[in-house]
Amino acid sequence: MAFVHLHVHSEYSLLDGACRLPGLVARAAALGQKAVAVTDHGVMYGLVEFYKEAKKAGIKPILGCEAYVAARTRFDKVHGTDSEHAHLVLLCENETGYQNLVRMMSSAFTEGFYGRPRVDRELLREYHEGLIALSACLAGEIPRSLTRGDYDGAKRIALEYRDIFGEGNFFLELQDHGLEEQRAISPQIIRLSKETGIPLVCTNDAHYLTKEDAQMQKVLICIQTNTTVDEPNPMAFETEEFYLKSEEEMRALFPDIPEAFDNTAAIAERCQVELTFGKTQLPRFDAPGGDSAAYFRQRCFEGLHRHYGEHPDPAIVERLEYELATVEKMGYVDYYLIVHDFVQYAKDHDIPVGPGRGSGAGSLCAYCIGITGIDPIKYNLLFERFLNPERVSMPDFDIDFCNEKRQQVIDYVIGKYGSDHVAQIVTFGTMAARAAIRDVARALGLPYALADTAAKQVPWELNMTLDKALSQSKVLREQYESDTQIRELIDMARKVEGMPRHASTHAAGVVITAKPVREYVPLCLNGDSVATQYTMGILEELGLLKMDFLGLRNLTVIADAVDMIRRKKPDFAIEDIPLDAPEVYRMMSLANSDGVFQYESPGMKRVLYQLKPDRFEDLVAVTALFRPGPMDSIPKYIHNRHHPEEVRYLHPSLEPILNVTYGCIVYQEQVMQIFRELAGYSFGRADVVRRAMSKKKHDVMQREREIFLHGLTDEEGTVVVEGCARRGIPEDVAVAVFDDMASFASYAFNKSHAAAYATVSYQTAYLKCFYPQEYMAALLTSVFDSGKVAGYIGECERLRIPVLPPSVNESVSAFTAADGHIRFGLLAVKNLGRGLIAELVKEREENGLFRSFYDFCRRMSAYREFNRRALESLIKCGSLDGLGANRRQMLESSDTVLKTLDDQNRRNLAGQLGFFDDPDTSFMAEPALPAVDEMPYDELLAMEKEVSGMYLTGNPMKPYTALHGRMKAARTDRIAAAFEDDLDEGAAEYADGDTVLLLGMLSSVQVKATRGGAQMAYAVLEDMYSSIELVIFPKALAQCAHILQNGRVVVVRGRISVREDEDPKILVNRLDEAPPPDALPTPIPGLTGSSAPPASSSPPPARSPDGRRLPSARHGLYLRVPSSDSGEWKRARLVIRVFDGEEPLYLRFADSGKLVRAPHTLWVNVNDVMIGELRAILGAENVALVD
Repeated sequence: MAFVHLHVHSEYSLLDGACRLPGLVARAAALGQKAVAVTDHGVMYGLVEFYKEAKKAGIKPILGCEAYVAARTRFDKVHGTDSEHAHLVLLCENETGYQNLVRMMSSAFTEGFYGRPRVDRELLREYHEGLIALSACLAGEIPRSLTRGDYDGAKRIALEYRDIFGEGNFFLELQDHGLEEQRAISPQIIRLSKETGIPLVCTNDAHYLTKEDAQMQKVLICIQTNTTVDEPNPMAFETEEFYLKSEEEMRALFPDIPEAFDNTAAIAERCQVELTFGKTQLPRFDAPGGDSAAYFRQRCFEGLHRHYGEHPDPAIVERLEYELATVEKMGYVDYYLIVHDFVQYAKDHDIPVGPGRGSGAGSLCAYCIGITGIDPIKYNLLFERFLNPERVSMPDFDIDFCNEKRQQVIDYVIGKYGSDHVAQIVTFGTMAARAAIRDVARALGLPYALADTAAKQVPWELNMTLDKALSQSKVLREQYESDTQIRELIDMARKVEGMPRHASTHAAGVVITAKPVREYVPLCLNGDSVATQYTMGILEELGLLKMDFLGLRNLTVIADAVDMIRRKKPDFAIEDIPLDAPEVYRMMSLANSDGVFQYESPGMKRVLYQLKPDRFEDLVAVTALFRPGPMDSIPKYIHNRHHPEEVRYLHPSLEPILNVTYGCIVYQEQVMQIFRELAGYSFGRADVVRRAMSKKKHDVMQREREIFLHGLTDEEGTVVVEGCARRGIPEDVAVAVFDDMASFASYAFNKSHAAAYATVSYQTAYLKCFYPQEYMAALLTSVFDSGKVAGYIGECERLRIPVLPPSVNESVSAFTAADGHIRFGLLAVKNLGRGLIAELVKEREENGLFRSFYDFCRRMSAYREFNRRALESLIKCGSLDGLGANRRQMLESSDTVLKTLDDQNRRNLAGQLGFFDDPDTSFMAEPALPAVDEMPYDELLAMEKEVSGMYLTGNPMKPYTALHGRMKAARTDRIAAAFEDDLDEGAAEYADGDTVLLLGMLSSVQVKATRGGAQMAYAVLEDMYSSIELVIFPKALAQCAHILQNGRVVVVRGRISVREDEDPKILVNRLDEAPPPDALPTPIPGLTGSSAPPASSSPPPARSPDGRRLPSARHGLYLRVPSSDSGEWKRARLVIRVFDGEEPLYLRFADSGKLVRAPHTLWVNVNDVMIGELRAILGAENVALVD
């Protein structure tokens, strides 16, 4: 006796199937079943992953799909008639069947998609070979006919499918989940089998693993349909029987038909599919002359002489020969040439290309043929980090292109290799920890506030899971243990956490194949994009060539700036700039890095200010270190940088490797070099060990520790690895070095990538330093549709570069630099498309500047895209201000002028121009504009904001700039930026839940009633830099309702609230009318007591208990607090957060007696207001400032 589940839905039946693949295989094994199938709805997304999991567990994988069959043909797509589709289970009997399923399901998407990917009879007949079909569930054609009472129709369909798939390849499914419809038709299915001879098979349409998982699957359905478990849902199952049952449970359903169960095992025995992994399947590159290897060698040596001269160092030639031999031996010559080809296409067509990305910059071959722009010899980059001859895996060139022209390169590749040979790649959005809590809470019908409270306790960091959150967050754990609702919520969220939620297209991934893509992998349709159904990692394992065509906005910025610079310096080239310009490093050392790629966050600015970089290697190191994990090493790096005499090496052999980073291990390449220099590893083996260290593979690390210390010999006694002992390195030193590497390997960064991106950063810094007008104009153009424009305009003001409002006589679509200023681009104005702007610029260039409002309207009225809405936007943004009329005059007369011109144009088209009329003079009599005064200044600014999203000729918050600085109010743009970075909470300037002080002007005020009948409000707060949404709950609203008006300048105290995929908001605690712009900041209401001393009192110097001054203490602010979890320290921290700066903060904890220096994120800007607040909280005797 045996039984196999042949109808199973995994997690890749998105938000329907709940069988996770590892769990499915484990459950089948636990039930004693030797095989199991996966048959997801209309897709093959998870089959390769399932295959690998099953093979690993010793379970036979049966690959399949529950296809959707079109009502007519797959090309028929009429609403109603073709909206219904039937189910049909298809199983792969052999490799032919697998290939046919791949082709069929690709066509189901690319040709048959209509609500679902659909096959039809034509596809089934064409690709039936090697497939076994089952009649499916109640949604199958045969069960539906029987349910309708059409037995003859069901019989006809059954015979048709037997004819399509062949005798013994089509089976009638029996199912019993306790549903009346199933029990009504089961006898008829048995009758059909007897009358036709079509065999029976019993399945359970499993959607989850155990009966207890039924509720979890119901929650998934509710997430999919945006309903709750308490609402009726036609997609929800009526019983809890759709799980992976044991053989005994299954046979009990139809005890009189044992053959239906035996047939499952017989089918499983027939299914023999073996997938091939690791076999490279590159497309062929047609090299000139037909010899790819010879052509590759020729191009590499041409580049070698171009970069290193006619007589290069023999060591460099040896390195190139080694790389050439390795690339050829591993079969990647065509791969290099394919990448070189499209990179060269981009360069030939003025499409900016990045200098490199990832480990590819470590290849000398790549540098010589122009794929990368970083000299691997100069920066000691390692080839084996990219292509390791001792680890068979696909190399991976990721290429950055100008954001705006990236698609042009992809189109070139499609044109060269054929559209059917190129496809994008699927990716899956999964339910992360916080999102899982929110999704499940909605499905369970739990209150929003409860879900928000729980979700906010999940730490905001990469790869966070609910299990990790429960171990790290004391508050969340307490809620979980004390609140039954939160326990239920989190337990259910843990079940769905990590499941795929939706399929989308990878932002940059493209696969290129020798034969059509569907000959290798199934395709799907995501929107209008044809993509593979397998993810990037799976494609790589299958040996296919995948590329990342990445768009980098900063390359566009550099290119645009260079174009403007060449108008006055035609020979300027960004590739020729020196990398050692002291002015650039001086600018960076002062942290004037707003707008500099990678270096403009507040945290990075602090690092630059403290480090004072003066060479390119410093920038490379900072790029590598400023990430979660290695950030803790930054203080050591900075200290060693300024005190090189204190750097100590565990062994002299380490100095040549680590001196470039002042004794710190920063790069993965350094780990590899240490293995090579100290223990005699090859670079290939060193990279394998480095990877094992980074993944914390303890068994590998333990084995390699012994090899590192004492070496390795093969069976014949040949020394493979010398080991430290043979090289005379003391064992205690070797152990210490190995442990250092092991502890840092998971944080060490790829130097090739860091050097490449530091190059882009330096280029942007150089342009900002020496060509600030051109660079800032290009930068503003790149962000015109984001909230960053105001902040960069503020930086222009700091640089004393005026940013002038748009003008129809000067502006083009982009921001432009000219005559000591930057002119606003018209593309940032609403209702102006690129076509109209191009027409406007063309008219101006061909026929001269516009002389008046009427002249502008007359000349532009001939263009099709010019209309009243566009004219109004041009007037409101001020672009017509220099044409002799004020904005009120132009707005009030615009309809009349346009109507007059429209009538004239119609008469001209109708041939009604008089014989003696001069066409050039018939338009010269300009109508008089109404004699009205200009609008008030605040109304003009409001109009500018309306049509451009910002103030152009002024800013109502401008008078408050000084007060904003004196109050140390937070900047709204920096709050937003803190949640754009990929850094964890400790690295960003602000974190979810932080209390902040803001100064700004109210807009978009809305008061709404809550469900309980109370009133709350929403508003937008605008400062000089950007804006942020305010949420004002009833209690806070009661305090501030009388001043909650649009246009009011207010001081806001509140808490940052962040949700996934949403901009941060401020939950308002208190809102007060702002003091006059020239007022001094006052103590912060709500944070101080009445005992606060006068704000003018100075903090005392640090003194010893007997009253003596402590001259030897380090400068900074010193606080004595009871303990790290005391209320006093928590309140003091709120104040410190408001007054962040560059003054070190030291804390003495009374409970432990320890004195510690606070992290950089808590350093302060010392002022009297802050000192007064801290004294009020901690007592004057516990606050001291050391000069």
